[in-house]
Amino acid sequence: MAEVVLAVDIGGTKTAAALADRNDVPLATLVAPTPAAEGAAAVIRTVIDLAEQLLAAADPDTRLVGVGIGTAGVVDTTRGMIVSATDTFADWPGTRVADLVREGLGDSLPAGAPIAVQNDVDAHAFGEFTHGAAAGASSALIVAVGTGVGAGIVLGGQPLRGAHHVGGEIAHMPVPGAEHLRCPCDRMGHLEAIGSGIGLYNHFVSLGGDPAVVNARGVAARAAEDPIAARAIADSAASVGRAIAGAATLLDPERVVVTGGVPNIGDAWWGPMLAAFRAEAIDALQNTPILAGTLGDDAPLRGAAAAAWRN
Repeated sequence: MAEVVLAVDIGGTKTAAALADRNDVPLATLVAPTPAAEGAAAVIRTVIDLAEQLLAAADPDTRLVGVGIGTAGVVDTTRGMIVSATDTFADWPGTRVADLVREGLGDSLPAGAPIAVQNDVDAHAFGEFTHGAAAGASSALIVAVGTGVGAGIVLGGQPLRGAHHVGGEIAHMPVPGAEHLRCPCDRMGHLEAIGSGIGLYNHFVSLGGDPAVVNARGVAARAAEDPIAARAIADSAASVGRAIAGAATLLDPERVVVTGGVPNIGDAWWGPMLAAFRAEAIDALQNTPILAGTLGDDAPLRGAAAAAWRN
């Protein structure tokens, strides 16, 4: 009988689910829109619907032995419960994700089988740590730069959660150069306010950028011929490099992995980010490898699967 775990990635716009083998490899994946605005019951129902479809299509001798979930929001991993979340998810704080998924799966999941729930960036980080750019390291800082900014920390092979479940919240580190921008947490000057895709765009606007440009993708497309766009990208990237230098000074990770959509801008982003890191990092950290993530969209599913097998 083939044993598998259910791996789930609950994002603000889409939910992905897969059955994964003992190597954390997704065998089949389904995706559905996340009904975040409809409340917790609708989000959990989406997870169960995807799971039921995957199990119905699997070989008859397939046995589900665990569940791993990466989800938006701050997560109490010991209870599998959402501690806090942005307004994108209606009524998400306080949701007992593990308990509700176990109830929804019913007899499909054996009694006592583990359900490991963690933050989606932590799942992404654990995927890169177990199978991606940080594989083989004893410690790593994995930073995801996309619409927002997030990070996961792995020390001694174990994720660092923190006393208040916010270990790795690099988004809310104060960074020079962001003082004029408001973070989604409503404070001024945090990394996410300038280093994220939205932050990059807001900085472009603050510099007097062309109002015809509507998002970070548009800023990136103009960078080669628009000095304001080029500066916005460089400033945004440099803020990430400074924050990584600060975090690396505190944690001294064996490797740093940077992933997400914004680094895909290319050399115009990576150059200033690395230069800022080198300018700020102390001598002992200058040779810390800073690598691009290798797993892409599979990272959170593989990290969720890894957590399920290891729970």
